[in-house]
Amino acid sequence: MYTSGYANHLTPSTSAAGNVAQNSIGRVSTGLISEVVYREDQPLLTQLLLLPLLQQLGQQSRWQLWLTPQQKLSREWVQSAGLPLAKVMQINQLSPCDTVESMVRALRTGNYSVVIGWLPEDLSQEEHLRLTDAAEEGNAMGFIMRPVREDSYRRGQHPGLKIHSNVYH
Repeated sequence: MYTSGYANHLTPSTSAAGNVAQNSIGRVSTGLISEVVYREDQPLLTQLLLLPLLQQLGQQSRWQLWLTPQQKLSREWVQSAGLPLAKVMQINQLSPCDTVESMVRALRTGNYSVVIGWLPEDLSQEEHLRLTDAAEEGNAMGFIMRPVREDSYRRGQHPGLKIHSNVYH
């Protein structure tokens, strides 16, 4: 999972999903973009990592937006996962280019606590910057879901959770 966002000062009174961070010029921001790299043959691991956070964000008055490539979220899964059915919105995306642009627009509005989009390839630096700026402007979280490529398995790379954050670097 790749994470970016401001994190120079954490306030102790905020929840894990809504930690408020303050940057060096004093602007308060809770915008965050994370990239979750997962194995398609192990979807449960990704669910175990993200569901608690999504459940907590579901307690906010804002919506959760899922920009999915082709799959349709089932009402039964949403309810059994403990997510608020009345606050989950899904839009099918036709192309990765549409997904990034849709995420930027949605994050910027501030209407969503979280925007989740699926992309087959890494984000460019420009795309990542646009998403990060939009998340900060809308005070929202964005998750880029990206499957690990099969050729990575053959090259001997070990799939796993990768966290990149200003908190630790």
